[in-house]
Parts: sequence; C-alpha cells; structure tokens
Amino acid sequence: MNNLFKMPVILIGNSFKYEIESTLKMFFPTEKFQFSEEIDNATGETFIVAGTETDRIYTDIKINGQFFHDEKNISTDDMKFTEHELCRLIYHILSKATGKTSPWGLMTGIRPVKKVTELIEQGKDYAETKKILTAKYELSPEKFRLAYNTAINQLPIVEKINRKAVSLYISIPFCPSRCSYCSFVSHSIESAGKLIPDYVKALCRELEIISRIIKETNTPIDTVYFGGGTPTAIPAEDIRTIMECVRNNFDLEKIREYSFEAGRPDTITEEKLRIIKEYGANRISINPQTLNDDVLKVIGRRHTGADVIRAFELARKTGFENINTDLIAGLPTESAESFRNTLDRIVDLSPESITVHTLTLKRSANLFPDSKANIANPASEMVDYSIEKLIDNNYYPYYMYRQKNTVDNLENVGYSKKSFESYYNIYIMDETQTIIGAGSGASTKLVYPDNKITRIHNYKFPYEYIGNFDQLMTKKKEITECLKKMSS
Repeated sequence: MNNLFKMPVILIGNSFKYEIESTLKMFFPTEKFQFSEEIDNATGETFIVAGTETDRIYTDIKINGQFFHDEKNISTDDMKFTEHELCRLIYHILSKATGKTSPWGLMTGIRPVKKVTELIEQGKDYAETKKILTAKYELSPEKFRLAYNTAINQLPIVEKINRKAVSLYISIPFCPSRCSYCSFVSHSIESAGKLIPDYVKALCRELEIISRIIKETNTPIDTVYFGGGTPTAIPAEDIRTIMECVRNNFDLEKIREYSFEAGRPDTITEEKLRIIKEYGANRISINPQTLNDDVLKVIGRRHTGADVIRAFELARKTGFENINTDLIAGLPTESAESFRNTLDRIVDLSPESITVHTLTLKRSANLFPDSKANIANPASEMVDYSIEKLIDNNYYPYYMYRQKNTVDNLENVGYSKKSFESYYNIYIMDETQTIIGAGSGASTKLVYPDNKITRIHNYKFPYEYIGNFDQLMTKKKEITECLKKMSS
C-alpha cells in the first residue's frame, strides 16, 4: 500500500472507532485509516466493514482483493461486550488473511496488569484469572504469566500508595541530538540551546507556584521524577539551579523516591552526577538502548557502547546505589545476537533495574518512513530472551505498559532486583495517585477521591511554555481544587 493510501473502515450502526482501530493496528501498524459511515466507501481492493444490528454483528473485509465475511448473533444492551465481540470477528479474519497472530490476542489497552490486578483483588487465583483472561482476550500463556507475575510483584507497593500524597514530575525537554525512534517532545541543544536560560527561569517559577499550592492544601510529596528529553543535556549549573529550587520549595524529608534520568552517557559528567546526588536524588537512569556501536550510529546516538560502561562506572564511583538502564528491542539493524550481547553485558554490570522497551513506530519519529522494514526486526526473539535472562538473574517484572504501533504488538517491561522497584513507574501505570507535572511537555494527572481522572497538559514546546507562561498558570486552579478534595 502506498503512503497516500488510507484504508477505508466503514462503521455501520456503531461508533466503535477506537477499539476497532486498535485491533487493526495489530495487523497494519504503519497504515492510515479513513473512517466513515457510508457503505458506498466499501470499494477497491482493501476495505473493512464493521456492522452492528439489533441482534447481530458482522464484518466484511477485503484485503488485497480477497474477500472475507463473518457474523455472530448477539442479544444484549452491553455496548462494551458488543464492541469486544465485533473486534474478535475482525481479529480472527485478519489472522487468517495475514497469517499473523498477536501474543496479547485481543488485549489492546496499554495497562494489561490492571486487568490481572482487578481479578486478584476479587479473590481469583492464578488458574481462575488465567481462564477468564484467556477466554476473553485469547492472550498466549507466556504473556499471561508475564502479566500475572508483574501484578504480583507490584501489588505490595500498590496497596501502600498514599492517595492523599502527590508525585512531582519535572520535564527537561532537551537532548544532545534527536534519536531516530524518538517521538517525545524534545529538542536538540544545537537548535534550542539558546532557550535554556529562560526555560530554567520559567520552570523554577512554576515549581514555586506548585509549591504554594502544595503548602496551602497541606499535601505531602511521595516521589520526585526528573525526565525529558535528557535532563543531563543542560549545563551542570542549570541542573543545580532547578534542583536547588526543588529543595528550597518542597519538603523532601519523607519522600520515598527521587529519580533523575541521567539518560544518554554522552551528557553525563562527574560534576553533574555529584550535583544530582548532593540535592537528594537516590535513583538514576542511564539509558544506552543498545551497546552495539553500529546500531547507535543508525539511531543517531553520538556515543559508543564503551561510553555507556564508563558512565555507569562513574555513577557507581559517585555513590549511586540504585541505577536503572533502558534497552530497546527491535532497533533498526539490530540482530537478535547483538541484542543478546547487549543484555548480557548490562546484566554483568548488575544495575538495580533494567527496563526492556520494544521499538514503537511513531509517525513523528524520524525512522517512521522506513517503518515497514523495521516491522521485520526480530523483536519477539529479543523480548523472549530478555524475559528468561532477567528472571534467571533475579530481576523480576514489576511494571508494564503497551503502546500502539509496537513491533510485533509487544510490550515494555521494567525489571528490578527485590526492593528496587520504582514507585513512580508503578504510580504512572496504576493511576491511583495524583502526579503534578512541571515544565514544557509535562502533564498533570489529577486523581480525585471518587477515582475520576483529569489531565492538564502544559505547552509542548519550550518557546510556547516560556511565551505563554502566565496563561498556562491559570490552569493551576484545578490542581488546588483537587488537592483540597483529596485532603478532606
């Protein structure tokens, strides 16, 4: 299919666009879709018709000229059930037509562990939980086991979440260069470095405003997380300024975790590490993604695998006893053997946690034009190896999320040694604690006592964030109201 083609998807008698698109993305991760309600659009060599009637659901699918039809009698007013069963019809036809299956079956949501946790909290044991989820979603035994073990490992932490507390996320949206797979709102120092001084001033102003709200509502801080971008891409003195602002404005005495994404090793210096440690961060991430020098060049990294090792050893020398490393399975030109070599070497370093992501083909990423080639990457083999290797070396899965357009419809999993799980990562996935975001591209997730969730997004780009700062701060009123309700 050419780049201008949009696959026609015709919805008859329903508005199930989101779940149907998520199902289609398992089989056509790089395609665009044109949704309509006009059956006359079911023309050409490829189209999808998804229909619902009073007591029947059906789908007509034509793929490269080959026609398929399936239907099922349904008598229910439960729209979620109807939607799910319609997606099941589509999934089975496309599995037959393409020869593809998903290890996660019909499970399209980004939080599979939550579905497991809900059943465990209802008193279901392993066998009952497996029977229910396998029947509904048709996921593989291996993926069920991974999700179940992740739920078991994170439950003790979830049960201790302080819902009257908040976590604080601080965004530093700058990088030394843009990686080809990246879809985050981050900006290279070369193109946006001149904005850093004004950005630091605006960020500190926002942190001071958030601090006043925190104090006014008597809300405790549970965790702090510096992310990006690459926070260590900015000068050491700017890191000091921001972290000093945090220390001066927030009570950090009782926080359970203070994380700082040191990120790319080409930005890590001893001076920066000492500042990060001096101001209280007790967990850092060093994120090589791969140790293969050739792959690093392909994805736009300006460092080598040896630089990663040096940065890790420097962090240990500086006194960090809780280090995470990030890897990506399925990177362009990475072989299964190369990935195994990277993971083996990282395990030999013995970080406290290792996060294994799977390459996601985002339209805003530079590699997207070549995404069809990346679909063929042996990501499944890499992920399977990581599960076995890490568990054998006493790393346990503790958080997980999934995304659309991920190669082989796989997952992202955080593994850690016992007692080194990241609270912040679990809070993000569990969605039971309010997280206040500061900085460009940051978002605030307000979790009300009745479990209602509201999101407030800061401006994406640093120049917007700086230029529209006063207008942005008017949104803080909603944070105040939520925190008041939490504390009552």
